[in-house]
Amino acid sequence: MANEGVDKSEETEHMIEKDVPRERGSALGDAKEIRAVILSAFGGLNKLRVAKKPMPEPQEGEVKIRVKACGLNFIDLMVRQGNIENPPKTPLVPGFECSGIVEGPGDNAKGFEIGDRVMAFVNYSAWGEVVCTPMEFVYKIPDEMGFAEAAAFPMNFVTAYMMLFEVANLREGMSVLLHSAGGGVGQAIAQLCSTIPDVTVFGTASSFKHEAIKDSITHLIDRNADYVQDVKRISPDGVDIVLDCLCGENTGKGLGLLKPLGTYILYGSSNMVTGETKSFFSFAKSWWQVEKVNPIKLYEENKVIAGFSLLNLLFKQGGAAQVKVVMDKLISLYKQKKIKPLVDSLWALEEVKEAMQRIHDRGNIGKLILDVEKSPTPLMANDSTETSEAGEEEEDHEGDNGNKERMPFIQ
Repeated sequence: MANEGVDKSEETEHMIEKDVPRERGSALGDAKEIRAVILSAFGGLNKLRVAKKPMPEPQEGEVKIRVKACGLNFIDLMVRQGNIENPPKTPLVPGFECSGIVEGPGDNAKGFEIGDRVMAFVNYSAWGEVVCTPMEFVYKIPDEMGFAEAAAFPMNFVTAYMMLFEVANLREGMSVLLHSAGGGVGQAIAQLCSTIPDVTVFGTASSFKHEAIKDSITHLIDRNADYVQDVKRISPDGVDIVLDCLCGENTGKGLGLLKPLGTYILYGSSNMVTGETKSFFSFAKSWWQVEKVNPIKLYEENKVIAGFSLLNLLFKQGGAAQVKVVMDKLISLYKQKKIKPLVDSLWALEEVKEAMQRIHDRGNIGKLILDVEKSPTPLMANDSTETSEAGEEEEDHEGDNGNKERMPFIQ
């Protein structure tokens, strides 16, 4: 395993030397080119590299942004594998959110000026030094918010807010079950629940994360434990809201835990990602384990089942105006110091492979950020980006905490 860590460090250095000279010179030597992460084809980590690409220019209604930081989400792993519906053609630049400085608004892009600090959603292409995106997907950053926090903000908090308040109608005295409580969305959900009085939060997470997130979750449950029994022992009637990013057998378990008038929301399917590349077996297993929902049973039990995809809402269903309203509310909560993005670690563009491995191994507590201006840091040979030979997350055992230590360049 130690040799694997060394190999990854050497590979990172090779990426820098071969593909992209680090000298900025006159804005990267050639001002018409930028550095970006390129996904050459769907598959494993070896399909990612940093290379130069032409400078994008804003079309009508778009804003050109000099990127400072980019968010890395689990959906990015699924995109890399091609494990999504109707994947785009490769090669492409991954990434759906970023923060930076406005470098130039396009024609009719009103409300933004050169020099504005902003965060934005991008329909791919976020992982580069410059992006262009429609103005309705761009939001000004509060003065007190840094670029890393801003890149960790849009996807996680908008997803959490809309599920809790727009779909499930979270109210005082309710109870919520969430999975992956130590991740970026999980922590956003927990923080937003704390803004409503007397909300009980059940959260599953790897045991090594419990100490770090214990203050944000009412009842922490080990991800390898029988969480159904743990929840019922504390709350025999179940919970009001289940937020599921796992899918598979957890769908049936979640529906079974709902109280009458409760809401189950599926917003991810991370159980389909096991190895480094797309697995038909994992997909088929997850699909087979999904509870076959009987509408008559939902009617008889007074239960609600829903799905939520922020990216589809934004880019396919014309939901930009709805999201803007939510972003305004979230920025207000941030200014009131009621919510704050939790950043796990910062990575250079050239370290994207190691960053993806870390999130694949569920080693992060909070959000992973690609820092465009950061220089690569050689990884320790025994860092937490190591994985099993099968590419699957290994179960936690006592004494394993040392293997899950966060990286030495945490913000």
